[in-house]
Amino acid sequence: MKWGNEAIAGYAQYFHLAAWLIPSAKSIAVLALSSVDGDPVAGVCYVGNQSLENLRGFVLAPLVVYLFTGSLFLLAGFISLFRIRSVIKQGGTKTDKLEKLMIRIGIFTVLYTVPATIVIACYIYEQHNREAWERAQSCSCPGDPQRPKPDYAVFMLKYFMCLVVGITSGVWIWSGKTLESWRRFTARCCRARKPVGASVCGEA
Repeated sequence: MKWGNEAIAGYAQYFHLAAWLIPSAKSIAVLALSSVDGDPVAGVCYVGNQSLENLRGFVLAPLVVYLFTGSLFLLAGFISLFRIRSVIKQGGTKTDKLEKLMIRIGIFTVLYTVPATIVIACYIYEQHNREAWERAQSCSCPGDPQRPKPDYAVFMLKYFMCLVVGITSGVWIWSGKTLESWRRFTARCCRARKPVGASVCGEA
């Protein structure tokens, strides 16, 4: 497989189509089936908080598919990068930049895959035990010591990891070039404001 800019750019329209079409189809299906409900712990609206079918169909299954598909792409990318690295080394050229890129991809893989896997595990724990929790709550014997109860820490871990996945995704754009781009942008904005004041002072 070729992973150069030109090769990937040829499939850019398909990537954009998938990135927009799949979430749009899911959102339309969720709204059409009235699957949005309230989270009894966090108090926010989400999908699958009251219905196990919605949790499995709209949350758990897509997360597993996305994680599996993303892992396949990352694995294919790593294999391709290792092949390119070996070819470059055989040619006697330095591979410092390529190795830095591989390290960045590896860090991103760990920082994204681990939280995403933990979120999936928390959802599996929830969908596996929710019926027992609901039956225990409706039982008329509150003093039963064997009554199953949800682990509050698991829910807090789920919320935390959901946020961490988004934060760690920013690692990919955290680089010297990004900081330099923002520095140039802010400097350009400041320069655009200065001539107005300078011209006023000059006229005075």
